[in-house]
Amino acid sequence: MAGAGENVVIAAGDCHVTLLPAMGGKIASLVVGGHELLQAPLNPYGPRTRTMAFSEGDASGWDECLPSVAECSVATQAGIVAIPDHGDLWRIPWKTLAANADSATLRVTCFSLPLQLTRSLIVSETPSGWQLQLLYSLTNLGAYPVPWSWAAHPLFAVSDGDRIVLPDSVQTLRLEGSGGNRLGKNGDTILWPVAELADSKLEDLRTAHAADSAIADKLFAGPMREGWCALERTGTGLRLKVRFEPDLTPYLGLWICYGGWPEGSEAKQVCVAMEPATAPVDSLAQTGSWSRTLEPGDTFTWPMEMDIERISQISGSAGGNLGKTAVNSGNNT
Repeated sequence: MAGAGENVVIAAGDCHVTLLPAMGGKIASLVVGGHELLQAPLNPYGPRTRTMAFSEGDASGWDECLPSVAECSVATQAGIVAIPDHGDLWRIPWKTLAANADSATLRVTCFSLPLQLTRSLIVSETPSGWQLQLLYSLTNLGAYPVPWSWAAHPLFAVSDGDRIVLPDSVQTLRLEGSGGNRLGKNGDTILWPVAELADSKLEDLRTAHAADSAIADKLFAGPMREGWCALERTGTGLRLKVRFEPDLTPYLGLWICYGGWPEGSEAKQVCVAMEPATAPVDSLAQTGSWSRTLEPGDTFTWPMEMDIERISQISGSAGGNLGKTAVNSGNNT
């Protein structure tokens, strides 16, 4: 088994993906034709602790949030468990199980709950660009049922005028939080794509703003009927389309940040995160019909894909079926 300290690069044509197993299995770079598609580090890579805030790290690239996005405490048969900000996985080393020219498989075990995640990636060229396929597999290694929540956390760099595209069936979003309460308060329902701000002005949420706009909004869509969303990067001529299976991961988180976070830091994110998720809330402690428990020894598997398309070559529908079929080999209630 390869050590966690060895960086992994996989590629297909002009698309190069760099993974950092020692840095929480992070997808640190996704470069297409010389264009970096992910948020650059706000701080240098460095040691992480089990309690530090996400904003104290590099706050960049693509991480995985498990078993919660928000810091919280949850009750289990083993007692009350504390889960740190953005979960366990971004702060601990992953193991590289396999790595080839165009694919890699990494594995990690949570420290707050007995959950083991395996993530496989394959990058390939397509007629319209490139595709990154991901397959996730989560196993309960413990002797008691374990609550869990997952969200992908890809921070895509954006420029003023780029455009977020959601299916026409999405007409409202749930607000998780908004810097300065410009969209309202946690739990409010927000119209999409044109929302009313707290000052009664209207804003088209689809269009990215300049880096000095001081905007930081977290929203959720779902449960989704159509498993896709997209980001059109007009300056690079690329369309990034994230696809997921709504029967397995029904929700979509949207982190829209144009210089509004982190608070108190000179370096700010300028990004849009399109986050397939199992829940429409950030905290595992906030329960509802979406809540999930994995039984001892059971495994739950789900796919995700990202199409990187040249805008001039896009044709056909915006959706489409995933190339992989996910298998649920255990009980997940």
